[in-house]
Amino acid sequence: MNFSWIFDYRDLLLYGALLTCLLLAISVSLGFALAILLAVAQVGNGLIPRWISKGYCTFFRGTPLLIQLWLIYYGLGSYLPYIPGLRTSFLWPVMREGLFFAALALTLNFAAYQGEILRGAMLAVPKGELEAARAVGMSPRMILRRIWLPRAIRIGLPTFAGEVILQLKATPIVFSVTVMDLYGAAYKIRQDTLLVYEPLLLVTVFYVGLTFVITQGFQKLENAVPVRR
Repeated sequence: MNFSWIFDYRDLLLYGALLTCLLLAISVSLGFALAILLAVAQVGNGLIPRWISKGYCTFFRGTPLLIQLWLIYYGLGSYLPYIPGLRTSFLWPVMREGLFFAALALTLNFAAYQGEILRGAMLAVPKGELEAARAVGMSPRMILRRIWLPRAIRIGLPTFAGEVILQLKATPIVFSVTVMDLYGAAYKIRQDTLLVYEPLLLVTVFYVGLTFVITQGFQKLENAVPVRR
């Protein structure tokens, strides 16, 4: 095994690792916010929002992430320059980069899966608690914010941890749209040095280590907020 190249490529590896973490943080945080809206729409009484949410989740869960990424990058990306005023706006330096489309695709895909999980968790909240809240005069919005959603998130925490880990393992796909994440850095090192296993082993250690950190973080969160029976 030859790892003498690590020092020469340290900046590229560090940049790739940071980019991987950034993509994970953006897609998980924004995706979870969108998932809340999708779940609430599906358990609500509105027929149109429910079917829109179901259609969204079915589309993004029923198509490969790679195809979604390419549709957004090559499809949506080719139309953005024709939007009046966009190329001269402050958003253009961000929206013309592959990182923007990668983060968008990962976020939309993550939201679809989380939305379904959160919907199931909301349905698992005991109806007696919701009825008790209504009995004391709480409004539907207050019930959702203070009781229903927090209880559902706690119920779904173990599943959320697994989804975040799956999201981490999905990030290398962004290399296909010129985003130089950690896998992209390893690929470049492999091309330059003709070493196959060593760069991949380094990437493996990074992903295993980050998975351990995520698992421990969710475990502590679960212990801090025990489930009420």
